[in-house]
Amino acid sequence: MAPSEILVPGDKRLDIAKTKPTKKGLKQVRIHGRGGQGAVTASQLLAIAAFHDGKYCQAFPSFGVERRGAPVEAFVRISDEPIHVREHVYEPDYVIVLDPTLLSSVDVARGVKEDGIIIINSNKPASEFKLGTKAKIETIDMTSVAMEIIGKPFVNVASLGAFAAITNEVTLESIFKAIEQEFAHKKEMGELNKKAAEKLYKMFKGE
Repeated sequence: MAPSEILVPGDKRLDIAKTKPTKKGLKQVRIHGRGGQGAVTASQLLAIAAFHDGKYCQAFPSFGVERRGAPVEAFVRISDEPIHVREHVYEPDYVIVLDPTLLSSVDVARGVKEDGIIIINSNKPASEFKLGTKAKIETIDMTSVAMEIIGKPFVNVASLGAFAAITNEVTLESIFKAIEQEFAHKKEMGELNKKAAEKLYKMFKGE
């Protein structure tokens, strides 16, 4: 049965949850960014995309005051079964790093599962990142794509295209639906973000 709730625009937390899922069906995501870069928005849109794919989901930020430029974490849970977990994501399956400068001060590989994936916004090859983890590291230049299409280094929404291509946890079509919902009153910006997300998706897929 599909979830019965969805994020209301302006809500700080999307929480679609009824009962505890099995570990097998649950995927957890941690998003790293800086205050003002939209990590929380990215988490909400990822959850909305999962909802459109018929999955159960949660999206929530780390506790504390978000200051512009300060490290920020946001979390997402995606499952084929209802969710009842009410805690931070301590062992993510996937990590998204929106700002590579965080790597010098934040342990982005903290707790990530050995078979997990860390996605870093960078034009450098993955082999250059020594994060002390067995998880797979993927790099993709989100900033260049955002600058080319949007004209500003807004990578939070576009990063979801890369996430979809790398993990196959959500579809690009559902990401488009989530973007359209978020940018219902800013359709031009929404279309630019869709194009950026699609380009990152196709870049990784080799299309």
